[in-house]
Order: sequence, then structure tokens, then C-alpha cells
Amino acid sequence: MAKKEKDYKEIAEQLAKENAELNEALLRERADAMNVRRRAEEDKLKLAGFYKAMVIRDLLPVIDNFERSLKHVPKDLENNEYIKGIQGVIRQFEQTLEKLGLQRIKTVGEHFDPALHEAVSAEEGDGEHEIVTEELQSGWMLGSEVLRHAMVRVRS
Repeated sequence: MAKKEKDYKEIAEQLAKENAELNEALLRERADAMNVRRRAEEDKLKLAGFYKAMVIRDLLPVIDNFERSLKHVPKDLENNEYIKGIQGVIRQFEQTLEKLGLQRIKTVGEHFDPALHEAVSAEEGDGEHEIVTEELQSGWMLGSEVLRHAMVRVRS
């Protein structure tokens, strides 16, 4: 009988050891699965951001053309209801893009920042710093990413 008890103890110890190993393996697999899900979610968010930026870049020329068209409205049509309607559509379009995270880069009166601005021309001045004096084309950011640098004229 002592031999049977010894055999049972060995079997119980072996089963306990296998159980512990299987539990460790299960925990590792669960952790791996959680990491795969987390990485897949991160990749999905990056891809969504990439496509959002791509679509917005394609829409920027539309905004530019709207702004150009409003700069050339004849004086006698400035208070026309049609023109006011177009201005409203432009505002709505810009507000929609702002909800997506698009921000216009500040230009006129700001210090020239090569990370945000692209200087097309420069005027001589008596200042120590380069200051943006005119915006030639709007610059845009999506979050912290510059989608398009602002084309500006600067004075030093």
C-alpha cells in the first residue's frame, strides 16, 4: 500500500506541475492575444488618420478656390443674398473640417516659423525677427501634423 501511495503522490505532483505549466501557457497566450488586439486597434487608428489626412489634402484646393472667389466679388454684389449664401456655405465647410481636427495656421503678424510657413518672398526691414506680412496661401494642420505649409511674405 505504501508503494501505491507513493505512486499517487508522484502522479499528483506531476499533474500539479503540468497544471501550473498549462496555466502559465494560458496566461502568456492571453497576454499575446491582448497585445495583438491592441496593436490592431492602433494600426486601425493610424490608417484612419492617414485616410482622413489624404481626403482633407484633396479638399484644400476647394477651400482655396472659395477664398479666391470671395476676394473678387464685385463691389455692387457684396451685399447680394447669393453672395451671402456662398459665404455661409464656405463657413459651414470650414466648420465641418474643423470638427475633423483641421486648423488654419496663423500667419499675418506672427513670427516666421519654417516648420509652419513657407516664405515666398522677403522684404527688408529694421527688425531682428522675420514677421509674416502677407498670407498668399493658407496653411493647414491636422492635429500636430502640418498638411500644408502656409505660403507667406515676410519682413525682417
